[in-house]
Amino acid sequence: MKLVLKLMILLLLLAYNVHAQDQPHVFEGAEIIPISGEPIFNGALVVQNGVITYVGEAESFSVPSDAKRFDVSGKVIMPGLVDTHSHIGEGDGGDRSAALHPDVRILDTIDPRSKTFRKALAGGITSVNIMPGSGLLMSGQTVYVKTKPANTIEEMLIIVDEETGIYGGLKMANGTNPLRADGTPGTRAKSAALVRELFIKAQEYKARVDAADGNPDEMPPRDLQMETLVEVLEGKRIVHNHTHRHDDILTAIRLADEFGYRMVLQHVSEGWKVADEIAASSALGASIIALDSPGGKLEAIRLLNINGKNLEKAGANVAFHSDDPIVDSRFFLRSAALGVREGMSREKALEALTIEGARMMDIDDRVGSLEPGKDADFIILSGDPFSVYTKVEQTWIEGEKVWDIENPEDREYAVGGYEIFRASANSHIHTGGK
Repeated sequence: MKLVLKLMILLLLLAYNVHAQDQPHVFEGAEIIPISGEPIFNGALVVQNGVITYVGEAESFSVPSDAKRFDVSGKVIMPGLVDTHSHIGEGDGGDRSAALHPDVRILDTIDPRSKTFRKALAGGITSVNIMPGSGLLMSGQTVYVKTKPANTIEEMLIIVDEETGIYGGLKMANGTNPLRADGTPGTRAKSAALVRELFIKAQEYKARVDAADGNPDEMPPRDLQMETLVEVLEGKRIVHNHTHRHDDILTAIRLADEFGYRMVLQHVSEGWKVADEIAASSALGASIIALDSPGGKLEAIRLLNINGKNLEKAGANVAFHSDDPIVDSRFFLRSAALGVREGMSREKALEALTIEGARMMDIDDRVGSLEPGKDADFIILSGDPFSVYTKVEQTWIEGEKVWDIENPEDREYAVGGYEIFRASANSHIHTGGK
């Protein structure tokens, strides 16, 4: 009898959990900035089973009887922020080993329990492109992840291509970085020559694979570097090219045009000098960084916050990134605010925090705007996104609340100093423990 009773209780609990997951969550009364359309000033956002099912006027929506309702009057809801260039997760690339190493995967070194993911959540960042370093010409494969709490990196991955399992791009760099250490090319001209040489080898490798037509006896020996570059040549893996000076930007474009690969220009400190050329190029766009104080490397000395305005005026696609720890993830919203202050339109600045970044990572079918069918990744703000007084109050990923400023442990990551993030969090699974 006791066994039967235990089984009945277990079945009831299972039924409750299934129902709880299926229960619609309705957020009512906030100003909603969907990005895909005009702001909705008395809006309703409905999420169920991890996806958005409705975005629109609150009075136009009939709330289901079984819905869990949230009164968010006076708040602002917008999509979770998309950071196209970050170094959170405490990973490392292969820059101390060779000038070109496209086979290296940052995925193999990221700590999914790292406290730096909590920092990103405190800043409203829900999707991020984690990069290996930019010390040399090809630093390795990047990885696109959700910043949600997880025990394994696999749980965080955003798969771009289900067939091939691609979950990131390729980090490349030019300019000063590849010239500043022993064993590096030595000059800008040699840097370009080495990249060109490796892509020619990749073209030859691809030709041999194509000629084999699936016959294992005719396939070339497996080469992890070449496999990665073939994915680049086939357009399946996007190159994220670190570049600062205007002449280096044009060199990056020249190489991409020569080999026909898809590329996002990262940083482009002097992009404002060649905005028309960037807009007219084959580049997918420019992912820029905004700084509110001087410093850093000499080649970035002409980094001006008019970058966003000039690139927008030229017709280039623009996103923002943090390059955390260069800009703390918690200040990501402020990056776009600085762009607006220097003349960038509010509309494009909001897109640059969300949908444009998603497009530059091939994940805009899932994130970057609030639309039915997309992942329920969104943030609840205390006020206007570009107000200095506004705080991120809640961060939701796939319909689950993953960060809340009212939670004391979460709040610590919003207001605490850098010591919170310096040490690895191997012994803590996103608990905020010290």
